[in-house]
Amino acid sequence: MTIDLRHLPLALALLSLAACTTTPPADAPATANPPAAVDREPDEYEADDVLLRDHDVPHVVVAEAFVTASTPDDNIDSPASWMDGGRRMLVATAKASDQLVVYDGATGARLRAVGGSGDGPGQLRRPNGVATVDDRVLFVVERDNRRLQAFSLPGLEPLLSFGQDGLRQPYGLWVRPHDGGYEVLVSDAYMAGEDAEGEDIVPPLAELGQRFRRYQVGERDGAWSARETGTFGDTTAAGAIRVPESLFGDAANDRLLVAEEDVPTGTRLREYDLQGRYRGRDVGAGQYVAQAEGIALMECRDGSGWWVASDQFADRTVFHLFDRTRLAHVGSFAGQVTGLTDGVWLDPRGDARFPDGVFYASHLDAAVAAFDWRDIAAALKLPACAR
Repeated sequence: MTIDLRHLPLALALLSLAACTTTPPADAPATANPPAAVDREPDEYEADDVLLRDHDVPHVVVAEAFVTASTPDDNIDSPASWMDGGRRMLVATAKASDQLVVYDGATGARLRAVGGSGDGPGQLRRPNGVATVDDRVLFVVERDNRRLQAFSLPGLEPLLSFGQDGLRQPYGLWVRPHDGGYEVLVSDAYMAGEDAEGEDIVPPLAELGQRFRRYQVGERDGAWSARETGTFGDTTAAGAIRVPESLFGDAANDRLLVAEEDVPTGTRLREYDLQGRYRGRDVGAGQYVAQAEGIALMECRDGSGWWVASDQFADRTVFHLFDRTRLAHVGSFAGQVTGLTDGVWLDPRGDARFPDGVFYASHLDAAVAAFDWRDIAAALKLPACAR
């Protein structure tokens, strides 16, 4: 993302107006600019903020179901959800306050925060990517502790930390049930130092073979453990990931989609298989304009479905949808106010508030927006998805 300090007063004013959980009105302004970042990250680039209002990107508008209270001091990055009985819970990483913020997944009401700065069990430093699995475990990536940490659900008690011996600058993750436990794939945005202007230097292609690490995590007799099972990363000009963060897999199709966030190279999604081999195909090269960020997947029982991936405009994020199997673009939408989206999460399960599932997206580094899947499907005329 790009931060332009000239817009800071306007951003702070807009964030102050959004200081409570709310459903945006139909005439809500769609030109908010982001707050200042705590520090610069590899996916940021030196340019003017890319604004949707300045680009002709075909899309429909879908109103947010809610936007959580704005807490810019947290620097909210990525959401995930789980079911606690019949109640949907929502969690988001707070990079600046070193916490996990827990919300009611149906209303967006803030319930509590856990964590705090440190490197002990349950403590966090710059938490970024987050994922839940089986309504049992939450995994979170800590950039500045150079590790991952697992927490039990629903209580968020710390279970274990791992990855400290190999990770250098981790950001995103994807988790799946595997081999009686869980396989965790993590992106590692290590750089080759800084140039004279203090900008990160992307390593040479030959040094990008460890852009991703994989771990096998399991529990036996109440004790949790993790072991590294390999690294991967394409080192060709076509398939290498210069600036990595978001990734998401589809085991049924042996597919891993990875966001290439390096704008000079051409931001888009690259297709790998689950063994970590580049398949020679990119996704969204004709759709992305700002920066590829979060990725999620809506899976239907018949094998169909849609990938949903964010294009990070500073004023309003555009979410591109691609066919699950063919990877063809099927449409795009934007919210009424949601902008500067980093992480996203799609929960396909129904509850009283969201019978067909819900899509969550971070908003202006300060909140989480929710979209009812029924609204997305209706706006883009998507067929029904049995789950």
